[in-house]
Amino acid sequence: MPELRVEFPSDGVTLVGTLFRPEGAAGKLPTVVAAGGWCYTKEIVLPHIARIVNEKGIQFLGFDYAGFGESSGDRRQHLDPWKQISDYRNALTYVESRDDVDSNRLGVFGISYSGGHVLILAAIDSRVKAAVSVVPVVDGHANMKRVHGETRFCDFQDYILRDRRARSKGNGGKISFATTTPGTELSVWPFARVNEVFLELQKHEAPLHQHWSTTESAELLLNYSVFPFLGRILDTKVCMIVAEGDNITAWDLEIEAFSKVASPFKNIQILPGTSHMSLYSERSDTNIAAGHSRDWFATAFG
Repeated sequence: MPELRVEFPSDGVTLVGTLFRPEGAAGKLPTVVAAGGWCYTKEIVLPHIARIVNEKGIQFLGFDYAGFGESSGDRRQHLDPWKQISDYRNALTYVESRDDVDSNRLGVFGISYSGGHVLILAAIDSRVKAAVSVVPVVDGHANMKRVHGETRFCDFQDYILRDRRARSKGNGGKISFATTTPGTELSVWPFARVNEVFLELQKHEAPLHQHWSTTESAELLLNYSVFPFLGRILDTKVCMIVAEGDNITAWDLEIEAFSKVASPFKNIQILPGTSHMSLYSERSDTNIAAGHSRDWFATAFG
């Protein structure tokens, strides 16, 4: 399958992506734009999704956000959700300018943090005709309070407040993505399994992955919610894929969000026997999510 390294501008920086084109394809194709979740680089999950989506003659662009992976950006490992959403929109602008893209059939794919982003994109960008949202973050505050628990959530908030004070003096700090000892060491996602899986991905698939973010990223997460936008999704075709019992991004919150999507053109797939992390660690589970994504985009694009 042809894989093309591409570069395109986004708000003053240069983003780098991989364009996956179906083998033997000719002419203008429907195209899906995708980026990753918390601290992901484009090598995590997205190539496996792309290759299966390609089976229906659909082109797929996976890219690194500004400040991550191969993309430029002076502030590294900083996750501002609105800047990431802007990167998505600039990626859409890039692909619609290409001669091999059918600009009337554009879609977006997201997983975890970016799973929330694509729901917002479905509401605010009319170019998006179809979206697939996999195990999305839908309410940062509720999510963080639940995963940390009452006592540790207070510690988490205190850590963020101390960093805000330090940033006023130019001394903003870092916070771990996840750790092996979440009960004693603060991180954004306090699950030993998250730590284990992403360090393995760093070794074998994504060498540019960095296992930390700015602490300000965590503060921005606390104010992140897709709920104000869901009623604005009127005719975009939306598929949500949820791991049954997911306690990382909270499957009940995801289902609540899905119920509030106004568009009648929506579908939810709840995957039994699958966890949030098995979507990364078990290729069979990745393939199930990829298959649902492929079929949804194929139906949406006709």
